[in-house]
Amino acid sequence: METTRILQELQELTATNRKGVEALFEAEEELAHAEAELDSVEAQAFLEAEGSVAERTATAKLAASDFRLARDVARASVTRIKTKLRVIESEIVAQSTMAKLLAAEARL
Repeated sequence: METTRILQELQELTATNRKGVEALFEAEEELAHAEAELDSVEAQAFLEAEGSVAERTATAKLAASDFRLARDVARASVTRIKTKLRVIESEIVAQSTMAKLLAAEARL
């Protein structure tokens, strides 16, 4: 019974892990788009601004602040998914170890 439950949990964890890999790809793709958009908006704002380099830089950063926030949120999403995947992988290892121990115990 216990082995069956562990095997079922392993199957569920593996399926979740597969979904997580796809979610990570999508989040990384979103992050890449957010970074490109931030770079573009900031560069365009810098080119359109007037004043010293420091003033133009500050103006560009202000103009791109919403895009920077979107990039930071996208980066946080990637980090969260990576963390979840590590937790799932650790749980898979733990469940696999338990299954091996139960199999060894059953042979005794």
